[in-house]
Amino acid sequence: MSASNPHDKPPSEAPQKIVRSEGEWRSCLTPEQFRIAREQGTERAFTGPYWDEKRAGLYRCVACGTALFRSESKFDSGTGWPSFFQPVSPEALVLHEDTSHGMRRIEVRCASCDSHLGHVFPDGPAPTGMRFCMNGTALSFSLDTAEDE
Repeated sequence: MSASNPHDKPPSEAPQKIVRSEGEWRSCLTPEQFRIAREQGTERAFTGPYWDEKRAGLYRCVACGTALFRSESKFDSGTGWPSFFQPVSPEALVLHEDTSHGMRRIEVRCASCDSHLGHVFPDGPAPTGMRFCMNGTALSFSLDTAEDE
């Protein structure tokens, strides 16, 4: 595994900070990925990728490749966004209070690159009771392989 390629990091490895200029982020993301991940956008429900993905795999940050969620923690929340009850590791995510749009929510960001991923709510299933409601556009997905273990 190469330490220089974030997509090669094992899911359990603590993320390293990745800092890029706005221009660098724009050059490596699609306009929609940039809008969501770097400008705190939200995709419309039932329109983004992975909300109905059922295959076993690993979900990573689309911007930097940090492992975020495994399919085993994914559940159908009925919201139209990919939802998970726990991350790969607590260190993979950073939580921030979000008071935008007249609401009080907890924003979820990638701990490695500070990309906006979605929000977390205390209405998920056991064992955690949490619902990490993510924008599919802020994620990439790969099928489980021996390399991801």
